[in-house]
Amino acid sequence: MAKLSVFAWLLLFLLAYVNGQDSQDQVVEGFFSQSGHTNNWAVLVCTSRFWFNYRHVANTLSMYRTVKRLGIPDSNIILMLADDVSCNPRNKYPATVYNNAARILDLYGDNVEVDYRGYEVTVENFIRMLTGRVSPDTPRSKRLSSDDRSNILIYMTGHGGDEFLKFQDAEEISAYDLAYAFEQMWEKRRYNEMLFMIDTCQANTMYSKIYSPNILATGSSRLGESSYSHHTDHELGVGVIDGYTYYNLEFLENIDMTSTKTLKELFDSYDPNLIASHPGIRSDLFKRPLDKVKVTDFFGNVQNIELTRQRYPLIGKEDDEEVILLLMFLENSNSRIEHDFIDLSYVCREYVFN
Repeated sequence: MAKLSVFAWLLLFLLAYVNGQDSQDQVVEGFFSQSGHTNNWAVLVCTSRFWFNYRHVANTLSMYRTVKRLGIPDSNIILMLADDVSCNPRNKYPATVYNNAARILDLYGDNVEVDYRGYEVTVENFIRMLTGRVSPDTPRSKRLSSDDRSNILIYMTGHGGDEFLKFQDAEEISAYDLAYAFEQMWEKRRYNEMLFMIDTCQANTMYSKIYSPNILATGSSRLGESSYSHHTDHELGVGVIDGYTYYNLEFLENIDMTSTKTLKELFDSYDPNLIASHPGIRSDLFKRPLDKVKVTDFFGNVQNIELTRQRYPLIGKEDDEEVILLLMFLENSNSRIEHDFIDLSYVCREYVFN
């Protein structure tokens, strides 16, 4: 009996040890699955000019609308548009940009802040902005004021080829230029983690030379492939959005700031048959598993408050009678207090009776 008791104690000890190890492993895994960032930035770049590149402007403005909707403020977004198709004489719908032939949503709208426009969109300005090597008189809106706790989304679209992306048909940025700029950003502690996303022909070649840590990259097409538009607006006579960006937006439109969707789910949603090319993902430089990385870690913003879908009970049922008496007083009073507290009366009435 004594031997059985000793055996039972040993078994309990072993079980406790194993459970302790599992708990410790969970703590360690939980630690490494956290981003550790305190702020978010987005750099959105359209490198194309001319009316027939309408879709590249629409791509960029679509991403701009999405990151704003998910919480990144304009102060933390750098928007670069090489052309203003909204004011092009060929635009049948002036001062608008649409990403769908149904023209349901005007992407240009009333609240778009373009930081670099027209001939300001150059390779030099882009690299200077990323690395912080801007002139002292550069306004804050044109500075990437990130730090070592910043998660940065860099989205680029335009015309490209094997390891290059054209800027306004006048110059090119190479995969080497991009890799070197990212290295400077890492050395200067200008980011915590980075998601590089590019929609162009042979896009995946643009991240092939990157070697700096904590960078996750994805592109629309592999070497030798083109990146195609999704559909055309025949009244405008141009393609209005690229397939790769379209299907990214289709996924992103179904999430909000509180979403727990991961980048693995986003990447798994890519269908080469629908996109008409083979999107690529490069994660060897990224330390976190993709199924632990929330989409909002890059497309959203750090939330310092907890969002709820229900009203918080500031007033209990026991206080309802006092509130009703206050309402009766306010409604029957002819004094100035009625006017001073009319808004309070409305709020209280909405709370109590709804």
